Amino acid sequence: PDLPALSEAEGIRDLYKYLWIPFFKGMTDEWAGINLLCYYLSMQVNILGVKIDDVAIPQIVDQVKEWLASQGETLSAQKHYIVTPNPEIVMMAQKDPKLKEIIKKADLAIPDGVGLKLSGDIECTSPGIDTMEALVSLAAEKGVATGFLGGEEGVAKKTAECLQKKYKNLKVVFAESGGEVDKEGKLLKSPKELKLLKCDLLFVAFGPPKQEKWIFDNLQKIPVKVAMGVGGSFDLISGKIPRAPVLIRKLGFEWLFRLIMQPWRIKRQLALIKYVLLLIIR
Repeated sequence: PDLPALSEAEGIRDLYKYLWIPFFKGMTDEWAGINLLCYYLSMQVNILGVKIDDVAIPQIVDQVKEWLASQGETLSAQKHYIVTPNPEIVMMAQKDPKLKEIIKKADLAIPDGVGLKLSGDIECTSPGIDTMEALVSLAAEKGVATGFLGGEEGVAKKTAECLQKKYKNLKVVFAESGGEVDKEGKLLKSPKELKLLKCDLLFVAFGPPKQEKWIFDNLQKIPVKVAMGVGGSFDLISGKIPRAPVLIRKLGFEWLFRLIMQPWRIKRQLALIKYVLLLIIR
């Protein structure tokens, strides 16, 4: 099968586009899988020592569709996880070796935030919330069992309800806040106490770096095939916090809109100044 069209970037991406893809066209499914792997490897970018996969949402959906199609029970099937680094998370990783390693080992580290383009190395912007909705749409289409973990009390359930209204065939098997979680991603409740039902796709909204650490430490212990950290997406989808209008998002100022709606985020946004300075002097 043909892969999504690559960008017009120079170097390895052009080499892949004009030589690698044509060579493998028409090959068997096994070779197509190798081609897909090489494709994603060609899109990996390093920003201040943090791995980013420069992929667009349709490409992410295609990859997750392949993961979900894998055979086996959720405990024995191969596990995959997705992280959503933005400039703030890139800066967190400068002081947190474990977070940096988790991002490095992630099956996909998608570019969440227009600020990553300031590096000059990123072409795609794949917001976590939009990627989540695209995957929910896929789950509804394929009858995939889906779970929602995190947020304040009742927010996960409200998120699931809102998404089920929008995607009529969405199969929700779990929607809970999960309780308190510390900065190292440790829940007061153990995975057994959470009573996570078997689900193919789990969205975790503890906020970074808690969600990334929880997924990394627990994925092999829980009946889940694919897990994704989604930050504050539950708050936006559930309507707890309004999302920026589409025009503001297209202009790249969704971060400013969220700052106005949540002034407490100012301390976190200060990291962006350091991020820009590091890009300048790197």
